[in-house]
Formats: sequence, structure tokens, C-alpha cells
Amino acid sequence: MGGEAAGAMVRGGAIFACLLLTACSNEARVRVGSKNFSEQLVLGEIVAQHLEHRLGGRVSRKLDLGGTLLAHQALVSGAIDVYPEYTGTALTAVLKLAPSKDPAAVLSEVRSGYRKWGLEWLKPLGFENTFAMVVRREDAGNGAPDLTHAAQARKWKLGAGYEFAHRPDGLPGLISTYGLQLSGAPKTMDLGLLYRALEKKQVDMAAGNSTDGLLSVLPVTALADDRRYFPPYDCALVVREEAEAKFPRLKAALEELSGKIDGATMRRLNYELDGEHRPAREIARGFLASVGLR
Repeated sequence: MGGEAAGAMVRGGAIFACLLLTACSNEARVRVGSKNFSEQLVLGEIVAQHLEHRLGGRVSRKLDLGGTLLAHQALVSGAIDVYPEYTGTALTAVLKLAPSKDPAAVLSEVRSGYRKWGLEWLKPLGFENTFAMVVRREDAGNGAPDLTHAAQARKWKLGAGYEFAHRPDGLPGLISTYGLQLSGAPKTMDLGLLYRALEKKQVDMAAGNSTDGLLSVLPVTALADDRRYFPPYDCALVVREEAEAKFPRLKAALEELSGKIDGATMRRLNYELDGEHRPAREIARGFLASVGLR
């Protein structure tokens, strides 16, 4: 495990060094970033294509950066200028503040907290991507319609992403809130492998996300968070104020995306990538055309 962690640190350092070298380029381009899962790749491509259209092609992509903290570090350092983030993640994982259940209060807190880095949160894109504890439909129909009942029904073999297993608004608090019983240690894996592990019965419960495209097509169910453990995770674009000053049309262009993507749309876009294996650039192009931004 220690070797894996050391290897991950080396890889992360190499990626970040490359980003900093790119950031030193004299070419005036808006650098669009994203984290390393399907939804972020689609959103990053949507932002990049929209800005290419509005700013005359002055855009570069730094997608698939890694997890939350690496993407945030890249933004603070100036290696990227904008990327999509989630309010609940920013509140707990970045600002290290206690979770809150009020979406407006959470957005206000993260806006205030990010000012120290010269970063601005724009109006949300229109959807929330909260955690979703997903089980096979056959198990959900067997006394586990929500997390309270699931905790009482049995012990679960849990599959989760690396962040969820340790973050303060992830697994530790979930177990404490519901008394969830696990069968052995959680199996941590890349987010893209969770549903395959669930289908193959390698795990019985997966810590997925409410906008996962596969939720709408696989025989699985997201258990209700009946005690409202998970905080709000409204998605919004976070942008460097220096970039807004450097590119006067940047903020107005980004704000055109606010409110344009609801939950159902995001699930559909995610499935186009994960289920139909369409290229992210093609998906983004189709979405922008559908909302009149092409």
C-alpha cells in the first residue's frame, strides 16, 4: 500500500510539474481543467468548446487532472484558469469546514472561502451530483429501500472511490450516521469500475453518484439518503479572477452555461460517454447545439 501511495505521489508530482511548465507559456489562452472522471471530462469539454466559440479559439485543455486536491492546486497556482467543482466537495474537502444541508448557505460559504485564493464561484450549472449508495435491484427489493433499512438488513461488501473512503463527508460519516455494517474492508477502485464490480457481484454496494449515466440503464437502485447525511453538491464553474481580468469576455461566456444542465441531462450525457462510448468532444458539441450555444 505504501508503494502504491508513493507511486501515486510521484505521478501526481510529474503531472503538476507539466502543468506548471505549460502555465509559463506566453501564449494567451484560457486553460480549462477537469478532474478525472466521466462527468468532469464531459463538462470540461463543454466549457472548452463554448469558450473556443466565444473567444475565437483561445483555449487549451488540461482535462483528466486527477482528484479534487490536485485540480484545486492547479487552479490556485494558475496552471489552469477554470474547472467545474461541487459545492459540498469544496466545503468539506478543500475548506475543511463542517457539512451543511442548506444549498444556498453552502454556496455562500465556498464563495467566501475561495476569495482568499482569488477564485470566483459562478452561478451553478443547474444540477447536483451527490453521492448515491447503489445496490443491485434484487437486493434493494429485499428489505433495503433506503440506507436506514439497508444498515439493518445485512452486512455489505462495499466498493468505493479512493476519495470517498476517507473524505469527511464520505464513508466514515456514513457509517456513523446509519450504523452501516460492512463485510470486510471497502474495496477501493477507480470510479469507472464500480458498476462493473457491482454487476459481477464483486461488491454488493457501490458509492456512486446521482448523475451516473449507468443508473438509468442497469438493474440497480440508488438507496434513499433518508437521514439527509450527504451535503449539497451543486456543480458550478470556479474561475481565477486574474483570468477574468485578462480575458474580459470570459466571465460572461462562462455564465451562459449557468442553469443550462439539469440532472436528467447530465445523466444522459454521462451515459453517452460511459455506455455508448461516444467521444467527449462529440457529446459536448451536441449538447451546446441543443441549448442554442453553437
